[in-house]
Amino acid sequence: MLSLHTNNAALSAQNAIAKTQSNLSTSMTRLSTGYRINTASDDAAGLQIATRLKAQTSGMAMAMKNTQNATSMLQTASGAFNQVTNMLVRMKDLATQAADVSSSTKDKEAMQSEFDALGKELSNVMNNTTFGGTTLLAGGTLASSMTFQIGASQSETMTVTVASAMTGLTSALSSASSNYTTAITNAAELTSNANATIQLLSDAIDKVGVVNSALGATINRLDHINSNLSNISTNTESASGRIMDTDFATESASMTSNQMLLQAGTAMLKQSNSMSSLVMSLLQ
Repeated sequence: MLSLHTNNAALSAQNAIAKTQSNLSTSMTRLSTGYRINTASDDAAGLQIATRLKAQTSGMAMAMKNTQNATSMLQTASGAFNQVTNMLVRMKDLATQAADVSSSTKDKEAMQSEFDALGKELSNVMNNTTFGGTTLLAGGTLASSMTFQIGASQSETMTVTVASAMTGLTSALSSASSNYTTAITNAAELTSNANATIQLLSDAIDKVGVVNSALGATINRLDHINSNLSNISTNTESASGRIMDTDFATESASMTSNQMLLQAGTAMLKQSNSMSSLVMSLLQ
């Protein structure tokens, strides 16, 4: 129908142009930002899922840092216990030597002097080994239950307790060396009681081994946890990327198509506006 008041062809062309412009704008935004979802209206459900995945990935990244820090802390404690074991072994050697009849009084006094110095150093290591300014061994972090946050959710924790083993170790060290608890100038572990001291030192070495073994097992577990978190984080981030990231090949093709449609729509709008002249020709 030819009409002066309503140009249906022009209205259709304008509607098509508006839709094409909207699609073109979306494609250009996606290509410029690199994200398929830039506002909630682009994909409301997808945005919600991607946000949840992003929060999980971020939490797991922090949990990985936690496991690495915890591993460093436990390795510090384990290294200290290795030194404690070395000192106890040397003290046991001295006690074994002093217990033999071939050792003279002067020999035993010399051995006792070294034994006392080692006892004082045991106390120094056990009471002053720190990590990040916090005491680790006697009376420190290992003396109570330890809880590690190993995941992004509230339930993902790991609790390790060596408190009772630490109490037994501290008691064994006190029994093996008078200088562990109090600096005594003339301690007599080797000069008068060397044979009995051998067993006390053996017990202390065993108790150090119990604690150090527990720390080693925990370090190994944390290493496996860190590897698993890395795997989960990688795949979770990939899933989020598939939702949020722009497919440049698809979006480039869409932009080209919309640009061509916009040109065609503009040309048709121009043609539709010339139809009113046909009405005037009928009146001539």
